[in-house]
Amino acid sequence: MKNQKVRKNSEFRFIYRRGKSFSNHLLVLYLYKNKKNVNRIGISVSKKVGKSVTRNRVKRLIKESYRLNNSELVTGYDLVFIARSAASEKSYNEISYAIRNLLKRAGLYN
Repeated sequence: MKNQKVRKNSEFRFIYRRGKSFSNHLLVLYLYKNKKNVNRIGISVSKKVGKSVTRNRVKRLIKESYRLNNSELVTGYDLVFIARSAASEKSYNEISYAIRNLLKRAGLYN
């Protein structure tokens, strides 16, 4: 199945308002239980993180790390990852560790 995304600004705002949040030094995770049998992911990287090349790199790292951990996760959630400015100079392994840490704390691992 194709990975579903949170795309609309209104969906992001809804998840921020209603969802639970978990954070560490690199990322913030907002979590909202949807009524679907699939996880939807949204990624937000503000201009504070860096120029467009840096922001897109961070987005790719988050997407890839999520993709590799996705098979072990409980379904039925909307997830929004927000990158903090510290994420700009981190390696893939550090970002991947931060994502796994947030997903574990949110109780999403099977």
